[in-house]
Amino acid sequence: MKIDKKIIQELSEYLKEFNLTEIEITEKDTKIKVSKNNVSISNQPHVISPSSPATSSAPTQNQNVKSGTEITSPIIGTAYHAPEPGAKKFVEIGKKIKKGDTIMIVEAMKTMNHVPSTADGVVKEICVEDGQPVEFGQTIIILE
Repeated sequence: MKIDKKIIQELSEYLKEFNLTEIEITEKDTKIKVSKNNVSISNQPHVISPSSPATSSAPTQNQNVKSGTEITSPIIGTAYHAPEPGAKKFVEIGKKIKKGDTIMIVEAMKTMNHVPSTADGVVKEICVEDGQPVEFGQTIIILE
């Protein structure tokens, strides 16, 4: 199967132009998905094609092995670092937290859900930006 590079380039430009994180096109039995790799420093588009049941974006998430205790989002929604705009953030890198401390809020259907820490530790990395959509099970914070 030959993939038209112009289509991939055009989809990549749409990502930038419309500030998207992912775009997908399907024609007959071919699916081309272009997405920004959020964990990459270069933030270059990532292309997955052609489509098959075994093809997914999961391998890109497993390529960057993270050490430490990962705290994941318990629901799908929008992550917020503070209880309201301009307020002090729940956690910052280097801060000690205890199990049960609120680390973030995930808004789902206009309901603010406090996300508690599942372990004691020091915040090593905050994996999501304030206001960024999160998926169920997505790593939001890593503790040492």
